[in-house]
Amino acid sequence: MIDREAESVVVEDSILDQAKAVALGTPEGFLAFGFGSGLLTRAPGTIGTLVAVPFALLLIQLDGVTLFWILLAAFFFGIWICNRVTAKLGVEDYGGIVWDEMVGYWLAVAWVPTHWAWLLAGFVLFRFFDIIKPWPISAIEARFQGGFGIMVDDVAAGLYAAILLAGAEAVIFSA
Repeated sequence: MIDREAESVVVEDSILDQAKAVALGTPEGFLAFGFGSGLLTRAPGTIGTLVAVPFALLLIQLDGVTLFWILLAAFFFGIWICNRVTAKLGVEDYGGIVWDEMVGYWLAVAWVPTHWAWLLAGFVLFRFFDIIKPWPISAIEARFQGGFGIMVDDVAAGLYAAILLAGAEAVIFSA
């Protein structure tokens, strides 16, 4: 008789070992795994988003046009690194790949006021939309694969959060 639970643990350990080798042994892996934060086995997406916060503080200091081009470049760069890491792991959208969360969060807070409350609201809203995946985020996730698929649903979650934050900012500052 085959012990399916033991077999599953061996496969998970093998993938985790492979993920560690890619994340710590290649530049694209190091970035895709959020500087290693995606290797944490509990809530890697949330941890990866936390790693994105200090970078967001730097990014939101830029003018809007420059920030737009940096985010666009980070998106296309993310497609490339996620494709490479996925190919090396042999696992589609491995949970430890968190570059997509980082870019999604940066988009969520790209044009909010530089204040901890806005960054926190962006964090909560982005994680909510990334986890819950309301339509059309769920449809986008189901439709696309590879690096583009990994990146695009998190960008959509970031857009949802950014729209809500922009609406909140308009209401708060127009009063």
